[in-house]
Amino acid sequence: MTTTGNPLRELVAPGLATPALGAPNALTARVIEDMGFPAVYLTGAGVANTFLGVPDIGLVTLTELAQHVRTIADTVSIPLIVDADTGFGNALGVQRTVRLLEQAGASAIQIEDQESPKRCGHFDGQTVIDQAEMVQKIRMAVDTRRADFLLIARTDAINTLGFDQAVERAIAYHEAGADVIFVEGPTDHEQLAAIPRHLPGVPLVANMVEGGRTPLVDRTTLASLGFGVALFANVALQASVHGMQQALAKLRDSGDLKQTQDLVLPWAERQRLVRKPEFDKLEQRYSAGR
Repeated sequence: MTTTGNPLRELVAPGLATPALGAPNALTARVIEDMGFPAVYLTGAGVANTFLGVPDIGLVTLTELAQHVRTIADTVSIPLIVDADTGFGNALGVQRTVRLLEQAGASAIQIEDQESPKRCGHFDGQTVIDQAEMVQKIRMAVDTRRADFLLIARTDAINTLGFDQAVERAIAYHEAGADVIFVEGPTDHEQLAAIPRHLPGVPLVANMVEGGRTPLVDRTTLASLGFGVALFANVALQASVHGMQQALAKLRDSGDLKQTQDLVLPWAERQRLVRKPEFDKLEQRYSAGR
């Protein structure tokens, strides 16, 4: 997926509001692809929650993230966007991050201008690095990438420095070479609508987070505003946890697995999603007796 002619480049064009669905693991990515979505987003928060059982506070390492990228890239054929947090260090750290994640199969990575350790963009307490330092990290990423690999630059400055400085940073990051810009955390419809006006013709991400700082709007509205990507980073994760809680509550209270059947995925559908029939055919074709 990192060969010349990255299909993601067309998908992020302004005004498309292409849905990018968050996946914390390969099974979720399979479901996203199977449902017909055009792109998958490896969510840092999702990896932290599901892999480590911790909040999104910068505890996932680069090597742990790279292993998730390899697994998902080997599982799906749609473009894979990777949340790489702060890029794992200074400009030299970003160089290694780009190399590892590009080699692992990412179509794009997203880096942000928070100080390390980062915090979820919808938490309180973020701090950001100097704009000039982030610009240099972006330049390093651009100079390091070898294929048609997209760079998404995110600013979390709204919550700490205000909207105007966040927009100033967004413009600077695009001028430094970022292909796509992500202004995280607009707090009302006016701020959300203003971002594309300040960055005309630039591919932009809008992040729709249940319970977050940004008002929830539909894809049609985001497209009309000029956004290229509508990011739904944790819908699948939150829905799956909710489903687990419901099914397990029924099992806990009844002690009868049959009481959960309206809430659990049928056996046959589970096997179809993980492509067991395909593996069965391969096993038969290449068995030692043939």
